Amino acid sequence: MKEKDYFVHDTAVVDLGAHIGSGCKIWHFCHVMAGATLDKNCQLGQNVFVGNKVKLGEGCKVQNNVSLYEGVICERGVFIGPSVAFTNVLNPRAFIERKEEFRPTIIQEGASVGANATIVCGNVLGRFCLVAAGAVVTSDVPPFTIVGGNPARVMGYISRHGEKLTFSGENTVAICSATGERYLLHEGVVKEIKEEDDIK
Repeated sequence: MKEKDYFVHDTAVVDLGAHIGSGCKIWHFCHVMAGATLDKNCQLGQNVFVGNKVKLGEGCKVQNNVSLYEGVICERGVFIGPSVAFTNVLNPRAFIERKEEFRPTIIQEGASVGANATIVCGNVLGRFCLVAAGAVVTSDVPPFTIVGGNPARVMGYISRHGEKLTFSGENTVAICSATGERYLLHEGVVKEIKEEDDIK
Protein backbone atom coordinates (compact mmCIF):
# COMPACT_ATOMS: atom_id res chain seq x y z
CA MET A 1 0.00 0.00 0.00
CA LYS A 2 1.35 3.40 -1.01
CA GLU A 3 2.37 5.64 1.87
CA LYS A 4 0.47 8.92 2.09
CA ASP A 5 2.43 11.98 0.99
CA TYR A 6 0.11 14.35 2.84
CA PHE A 7 -0.93 14.84 6.47
CA VAL A 8 -4.37 14.14 7.96
CA HIS A 9 -4.93 14.69 11.69
CA ASP A 10 -6.40 11.74 13.60
CA THR A 11 -9.64 13.63 14.24
CA ALA A 12 -10.20 14.55 10.58
CA VAL A 13 -12.35 12.53 8.17
CA VAL A 14 -11.37 12.16 4.51
CA ASP A 15 -13.97 10.15 2.61
CA LEU A 16 -12.87 7.43 0.24
CA GLY A 17 -12.66 8.90 -3.26
CA ALA A 18 -11.46 12.36 -2.28
CA HIS A 19 -8.34 13.41 -4.19
CA ILE A 20 -5.68 14.82 -1.86
CA GLY A 21 -2.49 16.17 -3.44
CA SER A 22 1.00 15.76 -2.06
CA GLY A 23 2.06 18.06 0.74
CA CYS A 24 -1.49 18.86 1.88
CA LYS A 25 -2.18 19.34 5.59
CA ILE A 26 -5.65 18.60 6.95
CA TRP A 27 -6.02 19.56 10.58
CA HIS A 28 -8.34 18.81 13.54
CA PHE A 29 -12.03 17.97 12.94
CA CYS A 30 -12.02 18.57 9.17
CA HIS A 31 -14.29 16.65 6.81
CA VAL A 32 -13.40 16.24 3.14
CA MET A 33 -16.14 14.56 1.08
CA ALA A 34 -15.58 11.88 -1.54
CA GLY A 35 -15.89 14.07 -4.63
CA ALA A 36 -13.61 16.87 -3.42
CA THR A 37 -10.22 17.66 -4.98
CA LEU A 38 -7.30 19.29 -3.18
CA ASP A 39 -4.29 20.02 -5.33
CA LYS A 40 -0.83 19.79 -3.79
CA ASN A 41 0.26 21.83 -0.77
CA CYS A 42 -3.22 22.90 0.34
CA GLN A 43 -3.82 23.56 4.05
CA LEU A 44 -7.11 23.15 5.89
CA GLY A 45 -7.31 24.66 9.38
CA GLN A 46 -9.40 23.28 12.22
CA ASN A 47 -13.05 22.38 11.57
CA VAL A 48 -13.11 22.91 7.78
CA PHE A 49 -15.75 21.16 5.65
CA VAL A 50 -15.00 20.53 1.96
CA GLY A 51 -18.08 19.44 0.06
CA ASN A 52 -18.60 17.16 -2.89
CA LYS A 53 -17.14 18.49 -6.19
CA VAL A 54 -15.33 21.36 -4.45
CA LYS A 55 -11.91 22.02 -6.00
CA LEU A 56 -8.94 23.69 -4.35
CA GLY A 57 -5.98 24.64 -6.53
CA GLU A 58 -2.35 24.29 -5.59
CA GLY A 59 -1.29 26.06 -2.41
CA CYS A 60 -4.72 27.16 -1.18
CA LYS A 61 -5.08 27.95 2.54
CA VAL A 62 -8.44 27.64 4.27
CA GLN A 63 -8.50 28.87 7.87
CA ASN A 64 -10.60 27.57 10.80
CA ASN A 65 -14.38 27.10 10.74
CA VAL A 66 -15.04 27.40 7.00
CA SER A 67 -17.54 25.30 5.02
CA LEU A 68 -16.87 25.04 1.29
CA TYR A 69 -20.10 23.79 -0.23
CA GLU A 70 -20.61 22.14 -3.61
CA GLY A 71 -20.14 24.74 -6.32
CA VAL A 72 -17.09 26.45 -4.80
CA ILE A 73 -13.98 26.39 -6.99
CA CYS A 74 -10.73 27.95 -5.75
CA GLU A 75 -7.87 28.41 -8.19
CA ARG A 76 -4.22 28.23 -7.11
CA GLY A 77 -2.97 30.28 -4.17
CA VAL A 78 -6.35 31.33 -2.77
CA PHE A 79 -6.58 32.36 0.91
CA ILE A 80 -9.86 31.92 2.83
CA GLY A 81 -9.89 33.54 6.26
CA PRO A 82 -11.50 32.21 9.45
CA SER A 83 -15.27 31.71 9.50
CA VAL A 84 -15.89 32.87 5.92
CA ALA A 85 -19.43 31.86 4.89
CA PHE A 86 -20.24 30.47 1.43
CA THR A 87 -23.66 29.70 -0.04
CA ASN A 88 -24.77 27.71 -3.07
CA VAL A 89 -28.51 28.46 -3.38
CA LEU A 90 -30.12 31.91 -3.62
CA ASN A 91 -33.55 31.03 -2.21
CA PRO A 92 -33.14 28.12 0.23
CA ARG A 93 -36.05 26.40 1.94
CA ALA A 94 -35.62 23.54 4.41
CA PHE A 95 -38.58 21.69 2.86
CA ILE A 96 -37.57 22.10 -0.84
CA GLU A 97 -34.67 20.20 -2.43
CA ARG A 98 -32.76 22.57 -4.73
CA LYS A 99 -29.55 20.69 -5.50
CA GLU A 100 -30.14 21.18 -9.23
CA GLU A 101 -30.06 24.94 -8.63
CA PHE A 102 -26.61 25.15 -7.04
CA ARG A 103 -24.75 28.18 -8.39
CA PRO A 104 -20.97 28.10 -8.78
CA THR A 105 -18.67 30.47 -6.94
CA ILE A 106 -15.27 30.90 -8.60
CA ILE A 107 -12.37 32.34 -6.62
CA GLN A 108 -9.58 33.09 -9.04
CA GLU A 109 -5.84 32.78 -8.59
CA GLY A 110 -4.28 34.53 -5.62
CA ALA A 111 -7.49 36.06 -4.26
CA SER A 112 -7.85 36.55 -0.48
CA VAL A 113 -11.09 36.57 1.52
CA GLY A 114 -10.99 38.11 5.01
CA ALA A 115 -12.42 36.69 8.21
CA ASN A 116 -16.21 36.47 8.57
CA ALA A 117 -16.93 37.62 5.01
CA THR A 118 -20.05 36.21 3.33
CA ILE A 119 -19.85 35.18 -0.33
CA VAL A 120 -23.24 34.89 -2.05
CA CYS A 121 -23.18 32.13 -4.64
CA GLY A 122 -22.99 32.67 -8.40
CA ASN A 123 -20.19 35.24 -8.34
CA VAL A 124 -16.56 35.39 -9.46
CA LEU A 125 -13.83 36.81 -7.22
CA GLY A 126 -11.16 38.10 -9.60
CA ARG A 127 -7.43 37.39 -9.58
CA PHE A 128 -5.53 38.73 -6.56
CA CYS A 129 -8.53 40.68 -5.24
CA LEU A 130 -8.92 41.25 -1.50
CA VAL A 131 -12.29 40.90 0.22
CA ALA A 132 -12.22 42.78 3.52
CA ALA A 133 -13.17 41.11 6.79
CA GLY A 134 -16.93 41.05 7.32
CA ALA A 135 -17.79 42.05 3.75
CA VAL A 136 -20.91 40.68 2.03
CA VAL A 137 -20.15 39.89 -1.60
CA THR A 138 -23.29 39.99 -3.78
CA SER A 139 -21.71 40.52 -7.23
CA ASP A 140 -18.51 39.81 -9.14
CA VAL A 141 -15.29 41.27 -7.72
CA PRO A 142 -12.86 42.67 -10.34
CA PRO A 143 -9.22 41.56 -10.32
CA PHE A 144 -6.73 43.51 -8.17
CA THR A 145 -9.47 45.34 -6.24
CA ILE A 146 -10.14 45.74 -2.53
CA VAL A 147 -13.82 45.40 -1.68
CA GLY A 148 -15.60 45.86 1.65
CA GLY A 149 -18.94 46.65 3.23
CA ASN A 150 -22.48 45.33 2.84
CA PRO A 151 -23.00 44.98 -0.03
CA ALA A 152 -19.31 44.89 -0.90
CA ARG A 153 -18.08 47.73 -3.12
CA VAL A 154 -14.70 48.69 -4.52
CA MET A 155 -12.66 50.59 -1.94
CA GLY A 156 -9.24 50.55 -3.61
CA TYR A 157 -6.74 48.53 -5.58
CA ILE A 158 -4.09 45.99 -4.60
CA SER A 159 -1.07 44.36 -6.20
CA ARG A 160 -0.29 40.71 -6.65
CA HIS A 161 2.02 41.02 -3.63
CA GLY A 162 -0.76 42.49 -1.45
CA GLU A 163 0.32 46.14 -1.44
CA LYS A 164 -2.15 49.00 -2.02
CA LEU A 165 -1.99 50.61 -5.45
CA THR A 166 -2.64 54.33 -5.95
CA PHE A 167 -3.73 55.59 -9.35
CA SER A 168 -4.00 59.30 -10.19
CA GLY A 169 -6.83 58.70 -12.67
CA GLU A 170 -7.91 56.72 -15.69
CA ASN A 171 -5.14 55.35 -17.92
CA THR A 172 -2.50 55.91 -15.26
CA VAL A 173 0.10 53.54 -13.87
CA ALA A 174 0.68 52.46 -10.26
CA ILE A 175 3.76 50.67 -8.99
CA CYS A 176 3.82 47.99 -6.28
CA SER A 177 5.99 49.30 -3.45
CA ALA A 178 7.26 45.80 -2.65
CA THR A 179 8.10 44.40 -6.08
CA GLY A 180 8.19 47.30 -8.55
CA GLU A 181 5.57 45.60 -10.69
CA ARG A 182 3.49 48.03 -12.72
CA TYR A 183 -0.29 48.14 -13.10
CA LEU A 184 -2.57 50.07 -15.46
CA LEU A 185 -6.06 51.34 -14.59
CA HIS A 186 -8.16 51.44 -17.76
CA GLU A 187 -11.96 51.85 -17.81
CA GLY A 188 -12.10 50.90 -14.14
CA VAL A 189 -10.19 47.65 -14.65
CA VAL A 190 -6.66 47.02 -13.36
CA LYS A 191 -4.24 44.92 -15.34
CA GLU A 192 -0.61 43.98 -14.91
CA ILE A 193 1.84 45.59 -17.29
CA LYS A 194 4.32 43.14 -18.73
CA GLU A 195 7.67 44.20 -20.15
CA GLU A 196 6.44 43.67 -23.68
CA ASP A 197 3.24 45.69 -23.18
CA ASP A 198 2.87 49.06 -24.89
CA ILE A 199 0.74 51.41 -22.75
CA LYS A 200 0.96 54.47 -24.98
